[in-house]
Amino acid sequence: MDNAMTTTPFGRRPMSLAMLSNQKVAREAPKGARLNKWKLFHTVREARTALGASDRGLAILNALLTFYPENELCEETGFVVWPSNEQLIARANGISPATLRRHLAVLVECGLIIRRDSPNGKRFARKGRGGQVEQAYGFDLSPLVARAAEFEAMAARIAEERLALKCARERLTLLRRDIVKMIEAGLDEGVPGDWAKMSRVYRDIIDRLPRLPDLAIAEDICDALALLHEEVRETLEFHVNSQKINANESHAERHKQNSNPESQSESEYGLRNKSEASGSADETDNLHSLPKRELPLALVLDACEGFRDLAKGGSIRNWRDFLGIAEIARPMLGVSPSAWREAAEIMGDKQAAITLAAIYQRGEAVVSPGGYLRNLTERARDGQFSVWPMVMALLRARIEAGNATQTPPTDDDGTGEDGRDDGLTVSSALARSLKKPRS
Repeated sequence: MDNAMTTTPFGRRPMSLAMLSNQKVAREAPKGARLNKWKLFHTVREARTALGASDRGLAILNALLTFYPENELCEETGFVVWPSNEQLIARANGISPATLRRHLAVLVECGLIIRRDSPNGKRFARKGRGGQVEQAYGFDLSPLVARAAEFEAMAARIAEERLALKCARERLTLLRRDIVKMIEAGLDEGVPGDWAKMSRVYRDIIDRLPRLPDLAIAEDICDALALLHEEVRETLEFHVNSQKINANESHAERHKQNSNPESQSESEYGLRNKSEASGSADETDNLHSLPKRELPLALVLDACEGFRDLAKGGSIRNWRDFLGIAEIARPMLGVSPSAWREAAEIMGDKQAAITLAAIYQRGEAVVSPGGYLRNLTERARDGQFSVWPMVMALLRARIEAGNATQTPPTDDDGTGEDGRDDGLTVSSALARSLKKPRS
C-alpha cells in the first residue's frame, strides 16, 4: 500500500512544516515492528501532557484504534483506517462534529496521526482482486509505531516528575507542621530566641506558595523552609542541652562545691591578662567566703550596669529578659555563635549570659571578647571558673570608684542636690564580704 503521494491535506487546510516533519518520522518507522495498539495508547495517555494532547483528542484516538482490525500495529496490515465522521462520533461517545474536527486537528499537530486525504477528501480503501487493500485514504497511525520509544521516555519522565512532586508536597507539609509547632513550643516554654522574626520569615515563605505549585516552586519553597526548620530546631535543642548541663552541674555542685575553694580565686581572668581584668589576683583571695548559690539578678545588674542600656527603657525584669539582652550583646562584642554555643553548653545559659555581661561591662579592657570567653569556657570545663568572683570584682571596682570620686554635697537622705541617688547601695553582709581583709 503506497500513500507517498498523499502528502498535503484536502481543501482549505494548509500544509505546514510540522506536518512534513511528522510524515518523515512516520516513514522512518522500524521495519517489521509489531506493537500492541492498546499498550501504545496507554503510553500516549501517560505522556499526553508533554505531547500537548487533550482528553477529547485521546478519546478520538481511542475510537480510531478500534477501527484497526488487529491488536498489533504492523506494516503488513497497513496503518491507515478510514472511518466516517458519523462512525467516529458514535464511538467517541457522541461528541459534536465541530468538536470532532477540532480535536482531529490537535492529534495531527501533536504528530500522533497523519491525514491521508483522497482527491475529493473522502475516506475509503481500494481493494484488489484478492481482497487485499491496495490504496487507503483516511488516518495513518504509523507515527504511533515510529515514535513508540519517544512516548515511553516521555511517560517515564512524567511519572518521575509526578512522584517527585508528590514527595515534595509531602515534605512541604511536614516542614510546615514542624516549624509551626516548634515555634509554638518555644513561645509556650519561654525559650530564648527571636521567635517573632522566625514567624515573620515563615509567613514570607508561605506567601510565595501558590495553590497548586509545580515541582520547581515546591522544591524552592522546601529548601527555604528547610533552612528555617534547622534554625528553629537548633534554637530549641540548644536550650534543651543547656538545661541538661545545668541540671548535671547542679547535681555535681553538691559534692564538690567546697573541694577546692581556692581554685575560684584565679578563675576570674581566663587569659591572665591584667589589661582585661578589673583587679589583681590578690583581691579575690576572700572569694571562698561568698555564698555557694546562684547570683541574684539584681546583684548582677548592679555590677554590670551597662547591660541595662541595651534593654528597651533600661528595664530588665527577669532572667528571661537578661538572656534576651545577651543575644543582643553577643554580636556587638564580636563573639562567634560557636563560642557562645560552647559557653552555654559548658556553663549553662544563665552563667554564660552573666559572663558575657561582665565582659561587656569591662569594655575596651578586653581586647578579644571571643577569645576571652573561649578561655573562660575551657576553665569552666575543668571546674576552675565561677561567675561569683567575676561579678564581685566588678561590683567592688564600682564601689571603690564611687568612693574615690568627689561627689557634691548631699542632703540628709543621701541624695544629691538634684534629688538623684548617686551611690550604690549594698547590704551590710555583702559590704563586709567585699571589704574583708586579704589573707
